[in-house]
Amino acid sequence: MKHAVRQGYLGRNPCELVDILSATKKQMKTLAPEEVEVLLENAQDSFYYPVICTALSTGLRQADLLGLRWRDIDLDLQSLSVSQILYKRGGACQFKEPKTGHSRRGVAMTPKLALFLREYKASRESLLLHLGKLPSLADLVFANVEGKLLDPGVLSHTFHRIAVQAGLNNVRFHDLRYTFTSLMLLCGAKPKVISGALGHSSVAFTMDTYSHIIEGMQSDAMALLDEVLPAGSSKKQRLINANF
Repeated sequence: MKHAVRQGYLGRNPCELVDILSATKKQMKTLAPEEVEVLLENAQDSFYYPVICTALSTGLRQADLLGLRWRDIDLDLQSLSVSQILYKRGGACQFKEPKTGHSRRGVAMTPKLALFLREYKASRESLLLHLGKLPSLADLVFANVEGKLLDPGVLSHTFHRIAVQAGLNNVRFHDLRYTFTSLMLLCGAKPKVISGALGHSSVAFTMDTYSHIIEGMQSDAMALLDEVLPAGSSKKQRLINANF
C-alpha cells in the first residue's frame, strides 16, 4: 500500500486507518518434575515412548524429532544435530531443511538419553533384520514398524490420549518443549545454553518467550541471595542505633 501511495495510485494508505490489536500470548503449559514422572510412567508401554522421552530431554520441536536420522546422532559424544525436519501441510508430509541457521543446530544429550537411544537403536535394528531389511544410518530414528515416517497428527493425538490417561488434561506435545525449558531453568542452566538448544535466534527472544517462568522463579532466586548476603545489620548501623 505504501508503494501504491508513492506511485500515485492511491491518495492515502487505507491500512493506516486500521487499529492494530495487541497480540496476546498463548498460555504455556509446563509440567512439574512429578508430573513428568507420571507422564513417562503412563507412556512407557506406548510405541511413542522413545519420541516423548527424547522431546522432554532435548526440547526439540515435533518437526525436528520426526526428521531425525541415525546419522544425525552421535551416541558416543552424546549429541545430535538438527539438519532435517518433517512438516505436514495439506494432509501431505514432506521433509525440509530447517528454516533458519539457528534452527540447524547441535544439541547435547543427557547420559541417560544417550544410553536409552543406544538400546532403542539396537532393538530397531533387530526388528528391521527380522523383517528382512538392512539397517542404515539414513533410517529415521522415530519411525513406524516398517521404518516409514510417523504422521505428526497421529503422534499429537496419541500423546494427548496418554496425557489424559495420566491425569494431565490440556497438555499438548509442544508443551514438552516448554517443560524442557522450565526444567533447565530450574536446574540453573545458563540462558545462552538454553537458547542454543531451542534453536532461538537470540537469548533475548528466549527470555521474553519464557519470561513468565523466570518471574515465577524470583522467590527461589531471592532465597539464594539471602543465603549469600550477611545476616542482620552492619556494625556501623548497630553503632548508629546505639547512639539513639
